[in-house]
Amino acid sequence: MNPNCRSRCRTQSKRRLSLAALALTCAIGLLVLPNRAIAVTVAPEIAARLSPAQLVTYRSYLIGRADFERQSQVYWTLVDERREHRKRKLASRQIFTADDYVLEQPPKYAGAPLPADIAALVMQAKPPAEPDKPMAALADFLGNAQTVFNFRPERTTEHEFKRRYAADALAAGLSKDQVIRVYALETGGRGTFDMQAGIDPDTKQGRPISSAMGYAQLLSANSVSELVRHGEQFITRLEASGQPARIAKAAILRTMLREARTVPNEWRDHQKFALTPAGQGIHAINLDADIGPWLQVLKLKGLLETAAKEAGRTSLSGAELELMNLAGPRTGLEMMQTVGRMMPTSNFFAEAAYYRNSVVREKVGAQLLAALDERMQSGMSKPGSIDFALAFDEIATGVPSRQARTARDTELQTGAHLFEASR
Repeated sequence: MNPNCRSRCRTQSKRRLSLAALALTCAIGLLVLPNRAIAVTVAPEIAARLSPAQLVTYRSYLIGRADFERQSQVYWTLVDERREHRKRKLASRQIFTADDYVLEQPPKYAGAPLPADIAALVMQAKPPAEPDKPMAALADFLGNAQTVFNFRPERTTEHEFKRRYAADALAAGLSKDQVIRVYALETGGRGTFDMQAGIDPDTKQGRPISSAMGYAQLLSANSVSELVRHGEQFITRLEASGQPARIAKAAILRTMLREARTVPNEWRDHQKFALTPAGQGIHAINLDADIGPWLQVLKLKGLLETAAKEAGRTSLSGAELELMNLAGPRTGLEMMQTVGRMMPTSNFFAEAAYYRNSVVREKVGAQLLAALDERMQSGMSKPGSIDFALAFDEIATGVPSRQARTARDTELQTGAHLFEASR
């Protein structure tokens, strides 16, 4: 046997043994009996508050939770191992099979819940938790844009923003249905161009739960990445207008681009940079009438390009486009494959992301795709989606509809949905 071949065979054999051993460990862990003896320690300050009967109940609860946590850890360790295994297969252009995935859904806690009276006493005994650091909000993005770059996004009405978005989308090869379905899911069909995740677009009440903003709900790191990738195009387009205001805007954008390029062009580095004042200031370009629509369109267009290049997919439904947006381009494509459609979604998401997103949990790939499509369909009937469809029709025909003109006139008279109040 060729020595190189022998070496490769040994490596593959070890890999198969590693996966088999971990799978066996997982199986054993998932079959652990609920009443197995597990040592637990109750903090003295908690034990002092509980009656003997409550202490017995609390210990029993801790044992059940500890057993579940161990099962869960084994499960997610196997998920991570299988994911790394698929990456190696992908690099060597091998086809995925069912053996490359974890076939079971994540374990669930099956024990009794902690009684409310005991839970209250346990909480009283614990030291107060440190308050969460406030998430950056719209005012922070606008304030940092002004402070760091002397930039104030050019505002417009909702309908005009949608018109510009529609024009850029059609020019980029995106369809009306794709764009509006993504909008319907990401914003519930009523989002505004300055909508941030966690803030009601109508009442402006709530608290930010992420930096996601706009019709496509781009994260601040997405804004940095898209600027690095397409910044020169933005600048050229603004300068080509010949308008002094846009030429001045192009100069500011060049400063932003220079700043964004001070870190490596990697997603993790863009995530870190997006937390800085400069990164937050760059995120404000989503709100600009000239830059924002094109920026978000190019993010969606990039998904189409990835699908064509890596999977030979020349067309995507709105749900498929959103699946790539939600899970990441390559992971979304993997879920669309025949085998991926049958696998639990836990195979495709990090543990924290899996439990954080309710639409993802306890499904297989095909069910997640169907759930996304169902949510999109529900949002398509909402006012924002209907207005977006009118904007697309206006661009396609070149004639504003009566309903669109009325909506635009109302916005201009009332200043609805403008973000001046948040400055």
